Amino acid sequence: MPRGEKSKYTDKQQRKAEHIEEGYKERGVSTGEAERRAWATVNKQDGGGKKPGGSGRGK
Repeated sequence: MPRGEKSKYTDKQQRKAEHIEEGYKERGVSTGEAERRAWATVNKQDGGGKKPGGSGRGK
């Protein structure tokens, strides 16, 4: 996946990042920095993009 490509994220993760980004912008953070922080937060909370399904064993 090339850097910056967001197609590997779920719709829920994308909405979450947009919401977080808006919050940073309201606090006066620049657009680029707000976007970077928002995606870093989503990655930290959810562990990255879409995960393969499975039985749940070994998690």
